[in-house]
Amino acid sequence: MKNKEGQSPAIQVLERTFALLDVLASHQDPVSLKAISESTGLHPSTAHRILNDLALGRFVDRPEAGSYRLGMRLLELGNLVKARLDVRDAALGPMRELHKFTHQPVNLSVRQGDEIVYIERTYSERSGMQVVRAVGGRAPLHLTSVGKLFLASDDPQRVRAYATRTGLAGHTKNSLTEIGALERELAMIRQRGLSRDDEELELGVRCMAAGIYDDQAKLIAGLSISAPADRLEEGWLPRLKETAAHISSALGYRG
Repeated sequence: MKNKEGQSPAIQVLERTFALLDVLASHQDPVSLKAISESTGLHPSTAHRILNDLALGRFVDRPEAGSYRLGMRLLELGNLVKARLDVRDAALGPMRELHKFTHQPVNLSVRQGDEIVYIERTYSERSGMQVVRAVGGRAPLHLTSVGKLFLASDDPQRVRAYATRTGLAGHTKNSLTEIGALERELAMIRQRGLSRDDEELELGVRCMAAGIYDDQAKLIAGLSISAPADRLEEGWLPRLKETAAHISSALGYRG
């Protein structure tokens, strides 16, 4: 078994253990010792010995003699890892790289109720744009690229309930203040997997955004690039999407 860098474990028994766990992980139902041996290439006695040791540590369960499945200890450890994952920590490095590529502000935002909250930003004075929305700042969902990603993930009833609660108040002449226009925009976002803000929150500023997902495939944050309206480049979209996917992967997303 090799990792992404092509490295193998230095201790042979660990390499075999990883192979056994991977086989169990690829099956929903308990797996027989014979099938495990055939999948890993390990002699049945070798696989049996390692699996028994894993069972002692609750990393593997034996629901019946001669069959195995992943154990509850892995779930306990997985929950600990998940609890310690922080989207800001996972995003900051990739955000800085994206900023170096675009030389424009890169924002990380999450949803709180009917608003987007900016929780991290990377930018420099060279961007040539006055940054109005500081970290901790808020904005309505329907006026921001990230906010529209979250609305696009809602069902139609929830979107209409949002429109009723907020009245879809606008900030600029470009703001989407009619439910029909908003619904058409959300439909396009679902098709593209990307979202835009065309001077809808602030005149002179445009944004593009991609979603960040957790291990349950739930949208938990959005990554956006902000730029002066005449400087936002379509060529940034693939890099934006790639960066958001990289952060999602670090959070356990496998979609």
